[in-house]
Amino acid sequence: MSKPKIGVIISSTRPTRFGDKPAQWIADHAKARGDFEVEILDLRDYALPLFDAPASDAWMPTPNAEAARWQAKLREFDGYIFVVAEYNRSITAVLKNAIDWAYTPFVRKAAAFVGYGSAGGARAIEHLRNIMVELQVAPVRQSVNIGGSDFFPLMMGQKNWDDVKGAFDGPAKDLLDNLAWWTNATRAARTADAAAKAA
Repeated sequence: MSKPKIGVIISSTRPTRFGDKPAQWIADHAKARGDFEVEILDLRDYALPLFDAPASDAWMPTPNAEAARWQAKLREFDGYIFVVAEYNRSITAVLKNAIDWAYTPFVRKAAAFVGYGSAGGARAIEHLRNIMVELQVAPVRQSVNIGGSDFFPLMMGQKNWDDVKGAFDGPAKDLLDNLAWWTNATRAARTADAAAKAA
């Protein structure tokens, strides 16, 4: 069987965003293990309108071509790592909108989280965990939280990501070990379900 494929989703589209740096870092860690295929998904590459479909894709085909393209890309993956910016104690509007356009591609897969912000993105990640449960995603308990004494010097230009990223290598390993377990478990279960339906 092929390696499970993981999508690393950058949740901020601002010109001054930080998220692309930890996204590349966690993607590099995941690739180095050798047990994943990994691709970064940048929400800048999807010009999604504010969700305005008559219903979710769980109930009807998506009428928007760009949203359908986003859904098709998400279907390629067996699991996800969300790189989560915290805005006003929650996730970004652009991430919530992207999720609202794509229910079915997430179902019965696994997800993990790398957060950043004053509290390491923890409050945004907690909101996102609840959203993932509604999408029938298995959210991994372990996360990477870049916050406080590390995040503010990065934002103020007093440090760069290369100065601090090594401190998060241990949490990254825990996150990826558990994402591997849950991704393999959910993929096996989906494969068994598909075989049973085809029988």
